[in-house]
This record gives sequence, C-alpha cells and structure tokens, in this order.
Amino acid sequence: MKRFAVVLGCASAALLFSAGTASAHVTAKVIGESATQGGYTKITFRVPNEDETAGTVKLELRLPQDTPITSLRTKPVPGWKAEVTKTKLAQPITVHGREITEAVSTVTWTAESGTRIGPGEFGEFEVSGGPMPETDQLVIPAIQTYDNEKVVAWDAPPTDGDEPERPAPVVKLAPKGEGDNHHAATPASSPTAPAAAESTEDTTARWLGGAGLAVGALGLGIGAGATLRARRMTRTEA
Repeated sequence: MKRFAVVLGCASAALLFSAGTASAHVTAKVIGESATQGGYTKITFRVPNEDETAGTVKLELRLPQDTPITSLRTKPVPGWKAEVTKTKLAQPITVHGREITEAVSTVTWTAESGTRIGPGEFGEFEVSGGPMPETDQLVIPAIQTYDNEKVVAWDAPPTDGDEPERPAPVVKLAPKGEGDNHHAATPASSPTAPAAAESTEDTTARWLGGAGLAVGALGLGIGAGATLRARRMTRTEA
C-alpha cells in the first residue's frame, strides 16, 4: 500500500507538471472588442517565460500569406524594438476598391540591452490592424528566443483532438455582420444606479422621519410646559 501511494503521488505530480507546462504557451487574445472578418481589431499576444534561468529577448510572429492582413501597427513596449515586414503577394487582392500587392509577413519584437522577460514573468505585445481575412480563424505561429540562444517555435496548428505540445496562437474571427469593432458596445445600465437611487430615497426618508420626530418631541415639550403653567395658575387662583 505504501509503494502504491508513492507511485500514485509521483504520477499525479508528473501529470500536474505536464499540464502546467502545456498550458503556458504564447497565446493571442482579442480583448474588449469583437474580431470580425473584413474588420479591424487589436490583438494581444501574451508571452510567458518558461525557462527557469534564461529570459525571453525576442518574439517573432509569422502571419499567414494565404489569408493575408495588409496593414498592422504595433503598440510601443518600453525596452523593445518592433519591426513590421511586408512581402509581395502571389496574387494581388482588392481592399476597399484598391488593389493591394503586399501583406504583412512578420512582426518582430527585439529586446534592447538590459531588457528581457525573466523567469517567472510574462510579457504582452499588441498589434492593431486589418482588414481581417475571410476565415473563421487566424493561425499565427510565434517564435520565442531566449538569451541563452534557445529558440522555441509555437507553430503547431489547432486540431480536433488533444492540444499539440507547442500550439500556435489562434484568433477566432466572426462572420461579417455578427460584430462591429468600429463602434464601442452600448454599455448596459449600471446595476448600481437603482441601488444608489434607493439609498438616496432611504436617506431622505430617514432625514424627514427624524425631523418629524424632533418636531413631535418639541410639540410634546411645549404642550407639557403649557399644562404645568395652567395647573400652577389654577392653584394660585384657588
């Protein structure tokens, strides 16, 4: 039984460790807005540092050329230099009535001297642009380089089965008409507004109630004083 418990514990630890390692990969997220085919959007790439001794000093994204994106801009990241590279398309495409012959092929961030994503840390890199291609998902392989010259390619395409060991970042794209990322969504009514109104009404009611009690108490005091004076006068006359 003791041996069985030890083996079971080791197996559980190994399973947990492997699950944690598999989940810590470069991901792509669209935050706060929808990503729609034919629209423009912002994509955030989250880069965890998996090495216990080395730091990440470079990230390269490889944009698909069969579903091209013609324009991308990078958000400045302190200590990092960004470079967007375009490549001539095999077949020109038309965007908003214009013929486009080039599309973004790579986006690269390189750390400046003294900058890195250290052990136990993660970094975020953002791009904004479009139009997004007419496909249900955008697969963007990412190449992560460490300062000990180790290179990790997150480039495995998604599958219907288990997640691959080194999956590529994926952005889901909604069909045209299902999202409009050029306009902010109308904010829902604040759930705290009714509570605030009720609180104000309750405070007012309490104030009025307190004032009423004070006036009532003052009236009772005046009435009691008048009664005492009347009794004294009656006794004096008697």
